[in-house]
Amino acid sequence: MRTHPTSHNQRLQGLKQAFVAALPIMAGYLVLGIPCGILGLQAGMSLLQITLMSLLFYSGAGQYLIPNMWLAAAPVASIVASVSLVNARQILYGAALSRFCEHTGKRLTLLFSATVTDESFGVNIERFADDGRWSVARATAVNLFSLLSWVCANVVGALAGTVLSVPVAVASFAMTSIFLCLLFMQGFSRPALVAGVAAACGVLACKLLGLAGPAIFVGALLGIAAAMLASAGGGGHASGGGHASGANAAGGPVGETSENDESKSMGRQSGGSVHREQEAQEAGDVP
Repeated sequence: MRTHPTSHNQRLQGLKQAFVAALPIMAGYLVLGIPCGILGLQAGMSLLQITLMSLLFYSGAGQYLIPNMWLAAAPVASIVASVSLVNARQILYGAALSRFCEHTGKRLTLLFSATVTDESFGVNIERFADDGRWSVARATAVNLFSLLSWVCANVVGALAGTVLSVPVAVASFAMTSIFLCLLFMQGFSRPALVAGVAAACGVLACKLLGLAGPAIFVGALLGIAAAMLASAGGGGHASGGGHASGANAAGGPVGETSENDESKSMGRQSGGSVHREQEAQEAGDVP
């Protein structure tokens, strides 16, 4: 079947926009992926194993977590449970992005959902909100460009690890920085702060007791439990109410706010229509 020139140009334009959107993520993954590859090599993994784990597992925090816990002689069950808890946030990402996949084929939806990360989620959710022409195909291209940079960085790190000696403590600190980034991405809400403090205390207590293996797992459980208790106490609702009051005070009377809300709603509806049309045209953006 001959491809229409206009359709071909639209696909190239979509890939170009996706590449530009993914550039900041790719740069960050190059910095984080190299020490991750070195760490995997020092944990006894081969170049092929590091490449396959980067390609198929594709979880930066989880991929740092596995060799760190393995080097700490943690039980396999503890490693699996810890990685599962760390990656549980992907459920929330999928739920937030699902509404954009209503008119997308199952294969593209599966590829899109399987390649979402913290950073690509942030980029794509912003594009979906601000650009009515942003499609799942373009969002998937952002994910795949990011995945490619992550795999390449891990391979470079594994190759560099054969000729360079990098202390494990230095390489593994990148995992700590990732978790700090994930924490601060949640904002300075009461549940997030309580979760961070509880998790840190749990890990510190385990370390002091000589329980290095389950330390991360215990810290994660304590952090989740503390955040749930803090949310149940109404800390998050109070914060949200404060934002609403501030918006009314800064933006004027309530009537003006209602009019603005109606205008935004109409804009989202029209943007959704354009998005569905673009989705139908660009169903083949990603090879």
